[in-house]
Amino acid sequence: MTRKGEVAYVLVGYTNAGKSTLLNALTHSRVEAQNRLFDTLDPSSRRLRFPREREAIITDTVGFIRDLPESLMEAFAATLEELHDADLLLHVVDASSPEMQEQVETVQGVLQRLGLQETPVLLVLNKTDLLGPGEAKRMEKIMGGLAVSAVHPPTLNVLVERIGSAMWSSGPNLRNGSCSRGG
Repeated sequence: MTRKGEVAYVLVGYTNAGKSTLLNALTHSRVEAQNRLFDTLDPSSRRLRFPREREAIITDTVGFIRDLPESLMEAFAATLEELHDADLLLHVVDASSPEMQEQVETVQGVLQRLGLQETPVLLVLNKTDLLGPGEAKRMEKIMGGLAVSAVHPPTLNVLVERIGSAMWSSGPNLRNGSCSRGG
């Protein structure tokens, strides 16, 4: 939970997209990150510091899966409460997955089921270190997202800048470039 006046953003995405690894890389944390289904069952929140004495709370959430039964959705409801407090959702995608498009659609469907279509979303194309030369830039153009690799920290500088400008832009609209409304 964030305190009044704090900026919060939440990592969402399909299971094994690299959300926990990204949280660790951005915040210099050591949240457990394994390549297995539902490794993250409880949300983890950390502070991310920005230039000019600004900071935000970043929260890692449980990964989504295709055809999530309603009973499981209800069981995860408590872990997904942070989504409703988010100022910005970072939709983390495994850019190296052959099922990437289906996974993106699955996450968008879950966000819509949760009533989050009005929350701004930044698409983060993760695991670009596993792609061929030039593939990450091509995907950025096609998908309208931002290509990064959580295991290659220099690629995260642009992400931090984009988050900062989205969160502290002069106007109320967070749609600056690659931020869009959820769903």
